[in-house]
Amino acid sequence: MPKQVPATPSAPTAIGPYSPATEANGFVFVSGQVGVDPATGDTAPEAGDQTRQIMDNIGAILGDVGLAYSDVVKATIFLTDMADFPVVNEAYGSYFPDDPPARSTVQVAALPRPQFNVEIEVIAAR
Repeated sequence: MPKQVPATPSAPTAIGPYSPATEANGFVFVSGQVGVDPATGDTAPEAGDQTRQIMDNIGAILGDVGLAYSDVVKATIFLTDMADFPVVNEAYGSYFPDDPPARSTVQVAALPRPQFNVEIEVIAAR
């Protein structure tokens, strides 16, 4: 299957030249999401709250393409401060109570805007 860019009306507005999701060969690649509430544009200050918003945004994008959290096979978490790992891990883990996907977590120097502490990208399989 050639690359397709599915409609993702539930995704927050992109802050750059990228698609919220692309699909190819039975995989859906969800671009890195940050903790922006798509209804208000607000970002919570705490990493745990940002993680919950990110995961809600990812869930909405997956739903737009007919998938669910259980279809996620790989996730990558980017943190600006590894000290946030425990609260991010707890919030993230609540979305995968059974058979969580493979995952990497890395600390980065910065994310696109100073209020962002966490970014998460996922790959899901049909």
